[in-house]
Amino acid sequence: MGLNISFPRTDGKKVSGYLASAGRANAPGVVVIQEWWGLAGNIQAVCDRLALAGYDALAPDLYGGKLVPYHDHHAAEAELKKLDFGDAAQHTIRGAAQFLKRSSPKVGVTGFCMGGAITMLAATAPELSCVAPFYGLPPENFFDASKVKIPVQGHFSNTDDFVTPERANTFETALKAAHVKHEIYRYDAGHAFMNEQRDVYDRAAAAQAWGRLLNFLATHLA
Repeated sequence: MGLNISFPRTDGKKVSGYLASAGRANAPGVVVIQEWWGLAGNIQAVCDRLALAGYDALAPDLYGGKLVPYHDHHAAEAELKKLDFGDAAQHTIRGAAQFLKRSSPKVGVTGFCMGGAITMLAATAPELSCVAPFYGLPPENFFDASKVKIPVQGHFSNTDDFVTPERANTFETALKAAHVKHEIYRYDAGHAFMNEQRDVYDRAAAAQAWGRLLNFLATHLA
């Protein structure tokens, strides 16, 4: 449904990404941020589903074409460690948002696992109207909730050993203390429960989370 494009980062460098268009003028935009596997088919599918729901959706390729097989956690961790998260948030994600804002009056960001962490690092970008991380958060010493001025919707697993329930609770507490408008949801499903290409996919939790995401985007990107 979508196509591969290139677009400029905020520093002028060109990067590639997958764009799925709503097919109408002035559709709101959503930047979709990949997991640590790369710009895999499940992330492209999220863009396609968002386009069908009425959004222009752009997923930047943060690994420059590198894809890691789902079983190879060692290789995925190696790629993650190579990535400069701050640079990605400041330059690539903002560049994607600016690209979408050429035709979209409002733009939000959603991301999964590693992409959830980058989503929150990008949450202070002036181009954005809302953010929605899925089971991914930056280290607490790299995140200042008081600088976030837009609504946040978070989705977390009750059994996650990556972003643990305790970390999700700390995140929610920080948002409350900073008076950030937020919705935090927890699911009795494993980490990466939205990825329908993996055996951790949980259909019921994914459907519930997707409905909540669409309601959130409709509220804040209308």
